[in-house]
Amino acid sequence: MKVNVRATSRTALALVIVCSAAMARDLDQDEALKLRQQGVILPLEQVLQQALDRYPGAKLLEVELEEKHDVYVYEVELLTVEGVARELHLKADTGQLLKDKED
Repeated sequence: MKVNVRATSRTALALVIVCSAAMARDLDQDEALKLRQQGVILPLEQVLQQALDRYPGAKLLEVELEEKHDVYVYEVELLTVEGVARELHLKADTGQLLKDKED
């Protein structure tokens, strides 16, 4: 039996990507409010200010709160004054920057 290693590797990579995406869960506004009231996550305004401080003058495009591997993460998308879209991931409980990439 002949096995195409490249095709097998691509299939395995695709499965990892799908499984990783499946492990993230978007939270709705009611869940976010409850977590905020319980003190589990920081207020969005506080975390958003940290993101905007990194890119003065940037415009907010989108914010999502996700749970990934039992960690709450704010995903913030900004448009910088240079016209570059940035995606920042910040821990929702501390505001720690986890990722900052061009989107």
